[in-house]
Formats: sequence, C-alpha cells, structure tokens
Amino acid sequence: MSHIALVTLVVRDYDEAVAFYRDALGFELVEDTDRGDGSRWVVVRPRGAASGTGLLLARAKDGAQEASVGAQTGGRVGFFLHTEDFAGDHARMSAAGVRFLEEPRHETYGSVAVFEDLYGNRWDLLQPTD
Repeated sequence: MSHIALVTLVVRDYDEAVAFYRDALGFELVEDTDRGDGSRWVVVRPRGAASGTGLLLARAKDGAQEASVGAQTGGRVGFFLHTEDFAGDHARMSAAGVRFLEEPRHETYGSVAVFEDLYGNRWDLLQPTD
C-alpha cells in the first residue's frame, strides 16, 4: 500500500521550528540529522502517529524559498491536524501561545478551529465526527 510519508515545510530556522512543533503543538521529534553542509534532515510528527505522515522541516536556502515561508499554500488552510480531544488540545495549544484565528466551531463534520503556525501557515485543528 502506498502512502505519503513526509511533506516538506519550508522554515526560517530549524531550532525555532522544532521548538514550536514540539512544545506548542505537542509533536515528537522523529529525526534530526546533521547533513554536514549546514543543512539538517529534521522530521516531526504528531505524537502517537508512528506510521503517519510527518513534516520534513527544511530551512530556506535562497530568496525564493524564504519568500515561501509562511505562505506555502497562498493563505489557505494547508494542513489538517486531527485530534481525539479537541477541547483539551485547543486549551493546551492556546496556553502554549498558538494563535487561533477563530473560536471553535461545531460543524456537521466535526469540531474545528483554524490556527497559524509560527510562520503564519494556516492549519485546522479538527476532531472529526465519528
């Protein structure tokens, strides 16, 4: 069976990105390998998602890549973080300084709120309806 293993997220700085995804979103650092040329192979993924899709945090290397930091999806929600505890995760993330752009909504498909990562990329925190 095929699946998407990693999605690249262009970041300004490895360490600040790791700190945000680990400390504010509760992700785990899966790999952080120094590639010897100033670049690193840095992978994070939500805790408990051992076989789920991870994020490859890739530091911007030139002007075009720097311009894409925080705008990789043109201002649209581009990432969807599913949870089994919407209220708990929303409260924990809010307390950690995550910026939510709206109050939680309860839609037919589940509970959802849009938030921004440290660079301005938009995410949905979503607890799907069973």
